[in-house]
Amino acid sequence: MHVPSDDPGAAGDIDLLHVDEALIVVRKPPGLLSVPGRGPERADCVSARVQQRLPEARVVHRLDMATSGLLLMARGAEAQRRLSAAFAERRVAKRYTAVVAGWIEADRGEVNLPLVCDWPNRPRQMVDHVLGKPALTRWQVVSRHETMTTRVELEPVTGRSHQLRVHLQSIGHPIVGDELYAPAVWQQGSTRLLLHACALQLEHPTSGQWLTFSDPAAF
Repeated sequence: MHVPSDDPGAAGDIDLLHVDEALIVVRKPPGLLSVPGRGPERADCVSARVQQRLPEARVVHRLDMATSGLLLMARGAEAQRRLSAAFAERRVAKRYTAVVAGWIEADRGEVNLPLVCDWPNRPRQMVDHVLGKPALTRWQVVSRHETMTTRVELEPVTGRSHQLRVHLQSIGHPIVGDELYAPAVWQQGSTRLLLHACALQLEHPTSGQWLTFSDPAAF
């Protein structure tokens, strides 16, 4: 369910789905950085736009530039500390929707493969059984389509950079529109990466109430 906001609205073209005394839930569009990159040309980002309206807003987690969906920010240092700890301790449930290349035969499963930065080709990541950090993704098929694609729901148990993208590529089903990990024919299958953060569930850092936020994918 959506939790009502006491201050709904938008910062730039960023939709603020929920605002209270401790946290902000933002709908991030694809193609926009979560935080500033290097150089003035990469200063525009979700955090900067939200801070124009709510200067005390602080980053808690990030989404890839190409990924859309629910992004959580904190209001003030103490809320940031508590929410960051919840992410680090895996007390935040996250779900994503994706459309991947090919038909996945099984209805559900998991990918448990360690990941590390492919340093000469950064920001690409890769599977590395020696140097990689543990990474676990659970997946479930939602539907299979005549276009030889599969819609899946994803649960990242860990939160490694590009985890969902690399894990799906590793099982032979890269995400459609993925310019880093999909073959050219599937890169061209969409004008954007078909990956969307569709749900967050967490304990409110001050009230202790469990909150659930959802935002269906537009694709």
